[in-house]
Amino acid sequence: MGKVLMKGNEVIAEAAVHVGCKYLFSYPITPQSELVAYMAKRLPEVGGLFLQAESEVAAINMVYGASSAGVRVMTSSSSPGISLKQEGISYLVGAELPAVIVNVMRGGPGLGSIQPAQSDYFQATKGGGHGDYNIPVFAPATLQEIVDLMQEAFDVADMYRTPVYILGDGMLGQMMEPVEFKETSNKELPPKDWATSAVRGDERKVTNSLRLDPAELEEHNNHLQEKYDLIKKNEVKYETYLTDDADYIVAAYGTVARIAKNAIKKARENGFKVGLIRPISLWPFPDKPFIETRGKVKAYLTVEMSAGQMLEDVRLAVEGRKPILFYGRTGGMIPDADEIFNKIIEMAGGE
Repeated sequence: MGKVLMKGNEVIAEAAVHVGCKYLFSYPITPQSELVAYMAKRLPEVGGLFLQAESEVAAINMVYGASSAGVRVMTSSSSPGISLKQEGISYLVGAELPAVIVNVMRGGPGLGSIQPAQSDYFQATKGGGHGDYNIPVFAPATLQEIVDLMQEAFDVADMYRTPVYILGDGMLGQMMEPVEFKETSNKELPPKDWATSAVRGDERKVTNSLRLDPAELEEHNNHLQEKYDLIKKNEVKYETYLTDDADYIVAAYGTVARIAKNAIKKARENGFKVGLIRPISLWPFPDKPFIETRGKVKAYLTVEMSAGQMLEDVRLAVEGRKPILFYGRTGGMIPDADEIFNKIIEMAGGE
């Protein structure tokens, strides 16, 4: 299959189908509603099922049930809808059930707007529900990267028995770009011998997140932390751009990183040696490129469509060894390349 021109939300949906997702339980909310509409038509063609739940709370609990049966399943929403799913997401974590959760972010807080934002970073990366847990978070910057990361998301979910986030924004969901659906991976994944069965005579199995014995719950939490250490070791993803000789570095993710690249090109044309670090896995966060550059660069600039959330992880990675500036737009406002360029000049001391 060659390249096809598609809309972002439909790319998310087709990429999920392409890697074997047969079930979507969701509820329409702008700016990801096209994803739901596409899956409603597409899933029956591959022997799957889309069910529009009566609420986001119902949708995430349907995901719990389907995942318990061992199938590849996902849900999708936008910011306020993801908030409603948080209790169910924590249940998935507690029961160690794999699933993919897509958040096409919009401006907030509250119902906010239907414009793009990146203000759900804390919610996704710091464990938005209750309890000690983390969830792998992948943040694509292009529609082709959505295709690639959807494969990764389902594989990581199955490998570690965990929910996985695909974190985009309204701009990514609405744009159109050519994409190519490649051959699916042949990564060796563990058997789902824990899955429940409705077949009479099969061994009875139970998925559960309730552990009333504190010693048992502590043992389970320690097991989860060991799993998170493995994820930190194996699943970190990032891109660096023109960092080898950089005096200054911009940190940005998702679609903002694409805008930042244009600002960096302009800065280079004007004699400023600027590079980019683009985290692709937001959790686990890629400390390595910051550690490798903090000894030679003069300062960092973090750019986000938020009031400053990834900024905290950049600060932790840099460990106060170099100045870190911030530029953010909120509420659905998108920073443009000239704004970022001007902030780069400010970072460089107006040289």
